[in-house]
Amino acid sequence: MTPFGEKLRSLRRQRGISQRDMATAIGVSPAYLSALEHGRRGVPNWATVQKIIGFFNVIWDDAEELQRLAERSDPRVVIDTAGLSPGATELSNLLAEKISSLGEAEIERLIRLLRDARTE
Repeated sequence: MTPFGEKLRSLRRQRGISQRDMATAIGVSPAYLSALEHGRRGVPNWATVQKIIGFFNVIWDDAEELQRLAERSDPRVVIDTAGLSPGATELSNLLAEKISSLGEAEIERLIRLLRDARTE
């Protein structure tokens, strides 16, 4: 499951809405919506995210969070390190190799570390 899929499922369940009803309302197939929630589809396009935001009638910060989560929820990420340092290539390869064995606490720690590094 992706961060966007997790949030989407949470919003849908909080409101007691079936996947079929939501899919019909936003103009996608129930299979697509299920795949989106389970992380078996790539990042939804901008128009689909806007339909979801409108469907749940979320505004401001919540709408921005949904858009941000969608942008960061590609389950098939490719990292191109061509032209970067050898360390960047090693980091991306180590992450690809080890990510499936990391626990949630380790993943959260790495996310915080990388988010903090962006703001420096």
